[in-house]
Amino acid sequence: MKLIIQIPCYNEAQTLPVTVQSLPRTLAGVDTIEYLVIDDGSTDGTAEVARSVGIHHIVRLPRHVGLAEVFKIGLDACLRQGADVIVNTDADNQYNAEDIGDLIQPIITGQADLVVGDRGIATHQDFSQTKKLLQKVGSWVVTRASGVKTPDATSGFRAMSRSAALQTIVVSNYSYTLETLIQAGAHHIAVAYVPIRTNPATRPSRLMNSVPHYIASSTATIMRAYTMYRPLRVFTMIGSLIALAGVALGIRYIYFLILGEGAGKVQSLILAAILSIVGFQVILIGLLADLVGFNRKILEEILVRMRRLEMDKPSAPESVEDDQSPQG
Repeated sequence: MKLIIQIPCYNEAQTLPVTVQSLPRTLAGVDTIEYLVIDDGSTDGTAEVARSVGIHHIVRLPRHVGLAEVFKIGLDACLRQGADVIVNTDADNQYNAEDIGDLIQPIITGQADLVVGDRGIATHQDFSQTKKLLQKVGSWVVTRASGVKTPDATSGFRAMSRSAALQTIVVSNYSYTLETLIQAGAHHIAVAYVPIRTNPATRPSRLMNSVPHYIASSTATIMRAYTMYRPLRVFTMIGSLIALAGVALGIRYIYFLILGEGAGKVQSLILAAILSIVGFQVILIGLLADLVGFNRKILEEILVRMRRLEMDKPSAPESVEDDQSPQG
C-alpha cells in the first residue's frame, strides 16, 4: 500500500521544514510513504525549500489560485503517482503528524473511505469562543446538509482512499472542507472521524480574514454544494414557503370578505395570487433542476470512469518537480 501525504503551500518556506521533519517515515500497514507539495504560486522560495528537505514530488503553480483549487490539483497528482491512500495536512504544522497512523487506520481496515481529524473544538484552548461557536454551527449545518455526523467540518487534516479521491470533484473557490463532506454524503461514501491533536499556531489563519467574510464564504459554499446535490428539496422548500405566504394572504382576504370589508383588501388578493404563482413556478424549477441533477450524476460517473482509466495507465517516472498550470 502506497501512502502519499500532500501539503498545499503558499509562502510556507519558514514553516515547511518543521512540518516535513515531523512526518512519519514508516507506518504499520503501509509499504511506501511519499510526500507531495503543491506550491500555490509562492514568492518566498517554498519550492526550493521543499526540494532541499527531501519532498518526493513538487507541483508548482505559476500563480496563486487558492486552497480549494490546490487541493484538487494535489489529489490528481497523488493519483497519478499511484497513491492508494492520500493524507492532506497543512504546511504550517497545525496538525500533529503522529496522528497520521490513526487517521489512515479506518481506511486500511476497510471501515471508511474518507477520514477526518476531529480537533475537539468545544474544548480546544486555542480557539476563541466566537470561533468555537462558528465551528459548532457550521458542523451542525453540514451534518444536516450531508446526512453524515460531522463533529469538525472545517478540519483539513483528512485521509482519503483512492476510490474516494477519484469521486471527489471540487468546484468551490474558497475551501474544499465543507463541499467534500456534502459530496461524500451524496455519494454515500463511508466517512469516519478520529480524534487528533494540534500544535501551537505558527501564523494566523489565511482563510478567516474576518468573521463576516468567513460566514459569508462558508454559507455560500454550503448552499451551493447542497443545492447542487439536493436541488428538488431546496427549491420545493423555497417554493412552498412562497406559496404558503400566498395562501395565508388569500385566507386573510376571505376573512375580511366574510366580514364585508373585502373591497378594501383587493391588494391582498392580488399579492396572494402572485405569490402562489411564483411559489408554484419555483417548485417547477426544482423539478427541472432535479432532472439536470440526474444528468450531472451521469457526467460525474463518466468523469470518474475516465479518471480511473487515466490514473491506472502505466506512465514513465516523473521528475521531482512538475510545473503545472491550473485547469478550469
